[in-house]
Amino acid sequence: MALGAEKTIAWEYIDEPNKLLKKLSKDGYQIIGVEQSEKSVDYKKVKVKFPVLFIVGNEVTGMEKDMLKLCDVVAEIPQKGEKESLNVSVAFGVALFRMLNI
Repeated sequence: MALGAEKTIAWEYIDEPNKLLKKLSKDGYQIIGVEQSEKSVDYKKVKVKFPVLFIVGNEVTGMEKDMLKLCDVVAEIPQKGEKESLNVSVAFGVALFRMLNI
């Protein structure tokens, strides 16, 4: 988090995130991963259903495959050119702005 934001907002470390994802899925959450994968769809075509949980992966290695499998939707921001990635915070901001622009 930028400039000490972790000291001003509530957050929690989850040792086993896949267990949490399974629980939230059972509780009716739509789980959306923002990532490039074989099953990803254009983020502009994603229909968000509430309650929703968005997940972004590690900036270098992305999301783990077992976590990707738990997502209801994997949303990808299409890009042109040789560089096929954005800074994770930028990608997340772009995706949220488009998908939650209600």
